[in-house]
Amino acid sequence: MKNESLIFGIRAVIEAISSEKSIDKLFVQKGLQGDLSRELMFLVRNRGISFSYVPVEKLNKLTRKNHQGVVAYISPIEFHDLENLVIQITESGETPLFLILDQLSDVRNFGAIIRTAECTGVHGIIIQKKGGAPVNADTIKTSAGAVFKIPICKVDHIKDAMFYLQGSGIQVIAATEKASDTIYNKDLTIPTAIIMGSEGKGISNSVLKLADHQAKLPMHGDIGSLNVSVACGVFLYEAIRQRL
Repeated sequence: MKNESLIFGIRAVIEAISSEKSIDKLFVQKGLQGDLSRELMFLVRNRGISFSYVPVEKLNKLTRKNHQGVVAYISPIEFHDLENLVIQITESGETPLFLILDQLSDVRNFGAIIRTAECTGVHGIIIQKKGGAPVNADTIKTSAGAVFKIPICKVDHIKDAMFYLQGSGIQVIAATEKASDTIYNKDLTIPTAIIMGSEGKGISNSVLKLADHQAKLPMHGDIGSLNVSVACGVFLYEAIRQRL
């Protein structure tokens, strides 16, 4: 990760959080004490920022400077508000096409998906604040800079985002091998959000149940699944084909 995205020191991290900077990763020394550290942890928990308690040796590897027991990485991009983005796209007269990533963890897959999404005219990518791949230097490189060109929304819970999209007249289609129907039989010419799952577990069952439709890709080889970024590309280009 680029050095300029790393900050350290309790006061510096407090100021970054208070300034609404998006914290990708936060490492806190085990057993950290003091009024200032308590102020930091109150702010971290209040804002729902994920963090890890680590030994001081871990922090010393991240920076040789006086970190005071706290090191954080700031996201290199500004995240968008989902509700504002949906309203903006709807009022523009375009047919919304969103992408939801449920706990995708590999930064290179994330970057590849962002690049394909930008090329296929996706209006926004929705990720969850906790558990997903961060936007870091590897993501930026793999996306070929597309991460700066497409809106990315961070939400507290994927399910709440789905409810909002559905309430806004946008159908939600889950990409899953468990589906009985293929993507080629789904109408993607209407407002649509496509959910892609994590590399290992796919879409979580609780999220899967809330989708309006489930769809799969036909598989004719011995291997039963595609890389998630490849599968995502096939889904998105089917949307383009239908919308041409």
